[in-house]
Amino acid sequence: MQIRASIIAATLVLSGCGYASDALVPKTVAGEVGEAEVAFISPAELANLIEQNKVVLIDVRTPAEFGEARLHGALNAPLQTFDPATIPMEAERETILYCRSSGRSGRAATILADHHQVKIRHLEGGILAWQEAGLLTIPEPAEAE
Repeated sequence: MQIRASIIAATLVLSGCGYASDALVPKTVAGEVGEAEVAFISPAELANLIEQNKVVLIDVRTPAEFGEARLHGALNAPLQTFDPATIPMEAERETILYCRSSGRSGRAATILADHHQVKIRHLEGGILAWQEAGLLTIPEPAEAE
């Protein structure tokens, strides 16, 4: 009887550990309006949305990185000073974030999704994946002559 009680207690403790580790994993609810969700967008799909002018691009890299190369039309909102209340959210255009490799943009997307309770996508693989796909970036604008 004592062995059986020990097995039951061990099972409860071990199953409880699994739930505790789940608390560290961000939860998403796919396809529901009014729910926070973070998802990836591929470079090809993003290029298509840019071509159709259906996206607001937010680059969460540092100003120095932004100056070196960026996606056309992107706004710079560095993660270090990221404020979701200042990010443009439009009904007719989707706000999409990116960074160098998708780490910082994932964190910023979570902040933004939680703040607005909407689905936010960010570029899978970041600007590195964009460039690897052969898609164009623009450097800092040239100074007027």
